[in-house]
Amino acid sequence: MVAVFALPACGQPEFTYVRDREGTTYFKVPASFTQLNANPIELYLTGDRPGSLAAATRAQRVWSTAFDQSAEPSVNHLLSSSDPFVYATVHKLTEQQRDAISLNRLRDFVLPVTDPMRELYEQQAMTTGRPPMFAKFELLSDDVLALENGARGVRVRFNYQIGADVQTFDQTAILDEKGATVSVMLIGCRATCYRDRGAEFDKIAGSFKLLRLPG
Repeated sequence: MVAVFALPACGQPEFTYVRDREGTTYFKVPASFTQLNANPIELYLTGDRPGSLAAATRAQRVWSTAFDQSAEPSVNHLLSSSDPFVYATVHKLTEQQRDAISLNRLRDFVLPVTDPMRELYEQQAMTTGRPPMFAKFELLSDDVLALENGARGVRVRFNYQIGADVQTFDQTAILDEKGATVSVMLIGCRATCYRDRGAEFDKIAGSFKLLRLPG
């Protein structure tokens, strides 16, 4: 279940407020966004088969949701849309993942961003005999986040050409103070959309925070 609630403003909700199922990660999006079932995104990103043991095991450790501002909302807009799309996920790390986590791993959590990961992606794409889906990478900004209580994170913004369009992605990834959980928000839309509405995306990304629970 995804905890979602809206606060009224003059009779109409201005924002949708969201927490993950553990109540530790919080953000808000304008109420004009439509919430979607993010399970198809998880299956796409992992390659797991629907109903498989791998998918069921992952679902126990991973929470996710998505919001689309398109008039025809679709999870397919994660990678290409003229309207803003928001994907958020929280991962409970395994012991092996805890040992391997780093700021670069946070940068590459959803899409390949660092040089080694992009090189690996291109090598894997070549083995298929087809051109890679993601091309002409452009890094726009890369900021290390100084967070409270020992948490750490990164916010990276970058462009990829996907088909005929250039898509801008704005990703915030946070590792909690225990090194046990990674929370990620990925905002995307076409580059022209991002240039026109960057201030709105800053507000959404700025609302993405960890919450400290009592006890």
